[in-house]
Amino acid sequence: MTAPYDLIVIGAGSGGLTAAKFAAVLGARVALIEKHRVGGDCTWTGCVPSKALLKVARVAHEARAASHFGVFASPVVDMPQVRAYVQEAIAKVYRLETPEVLEREGIEVLLGEARFLDPATIQVGERTLAGKNFLLTTGAHPILPNLPGLGEVPFLTYETLFENDRLPHRLLVLGAGPVGLEMAQAYQRLGAQVTVIGETLLPKDEPEARAALLSVLEREGVHFILGRTAKVSCAAGIITAQVGDQRIEGDMLLLAAGRAPNVAGLDLEKAGVAYSPKGISVNERLQTSAKHIYAAGDCAGGYQFTHFAGWQAFQAARNALLVGSARGFSEIVPWCTFTDPEVAHVGLTETEARAKHGDAVKILHRDATQIDRAVCENDMDGFIKIVHLADGHVLGATIVAARAGETITELALAMQHNLRLGDLAATIHAYPTYSSAIQIMASEEAIREAFSGLGGKFLKTLSGLPHAAHHSNEQEIS
Repeated sequence: MTAPYDLIVIGAGSGGLTAAKFAAVLGARVALIEKHRVGGDCTWTGCVPSKALLKVARVAHEARAASHFGVFASPVVDMPQVRAYVQEAIAKVYRLETPEVLEREGIEVLLGEARFLDPATIQVGERTLAGKNFLLTTGAHPILPNLPGLGEVPFLTYETLFENDRLPHRLLVLGAGPVGLEMAQAYQRLGAQVTVIGETLLPKDEPEARAALLSVLEREGVHFILGRTAKVSCAAGIITAQVGDQRIEGDMLLLAAGRAPNVAGLDLEKAGVAYSPKGISVNERLQTSAKHIYAAGDCAGGYQFTHFAGWQAFQAARNALLVGSARGFSEIVPWCTFTDPEVAHVGLTETEARAKHGDAVKILHRDATQIDRAVCENDMDGFIKIVHLADGHVLGATIVAARAGETITELALAMQHNLRLGDLAATIHAYPTYSSAIQIMASEEAIREAFSGLGGKFLKTLSGLPHAAHHSNEQEIS
């Protein structure tokens, strides 16, 4: 057995890659172990293929809707070619993170299953490795619900969906979270008739965001059955889902019931690492019950986002290798559901903010019809909502818009650095952009606050201005 590694990372998804690359930059001796494919869910079965498929679906949808703009087209969807495009996108991303690329960056990559022999040693195939520190970034897997009849019914999950090259006539989607809704819209736009079965759409998002997206998806033809599936069955190629007294039929079934942490098969007991079906237990520094063993990302049971896993794994590697301590959790975690329009959120919802701050909470809201870029692009379904305090501190935000995932970052940055609405107002934004609407909203609120009190009235009196408030609209400001 060779000398101990400074850091052994188990799991080469987004978290493991981030941590291993950081360790290598520091000059640490680092090993990265992956039992399946380097890149993890994000590259192979998650972010990359799903966004590639959503792009294809959007092209098909926009071609059908092009007559609104004076352009006429009749798209034909070739699913084998669609699959090829998705796989091409995966290959282009993977080429930047192959074992050969990582080895050149100073990372030793081992492919195989890792099992702890004791708190300081693991076995990978025929090799035994010792480590001063370990980081578990083993990700998560699709939940298969305990559903009567499921064992006799063919189904897909996000792990197998992107190998599919057949367009179903009727697709049943069990689950109305981000994965379920993204794929429902994609397949509806590709030409299938999609039915989504779930108890609540996007349960972590604002009610008005759910309502806006529901309206769009129903207009595009997606059917929704709100309720819990009691059982499924299959006969002569027809899949049936029973929901209450309703029987919904289809010829393809997608299970999108959530994800569970990967904690089995590591022999964590031998390392003294505490865990449960909800994930590996960690403290604020991301240490497990064995203090030299850290865990981050999906396997630690927190937010299941690629960007969060990467951020958290960086913090864990930093804590393992450098003096001092960094907190491995944050209340400022943006997320985005990449439907069309996108649904993005950061911080507190209005309900959460009012529960915490009561009547001190204020709301800024701007409909998409008042956002010039949205009007130009006919993206009229959506809004920007900012939850804040009277002093301008941002508590949270929700954006439903074509570029919500990009736009939400500005508000996350403001929260991270304790900026106020006045700071956003004072920053010149390019026009017309979706983010320029944030500046306009912030400017209008800053003006209202500045001139609503006695100080504002006194200043207007000194300046010879009337006391009645005048509010500029977007066109005047732009």
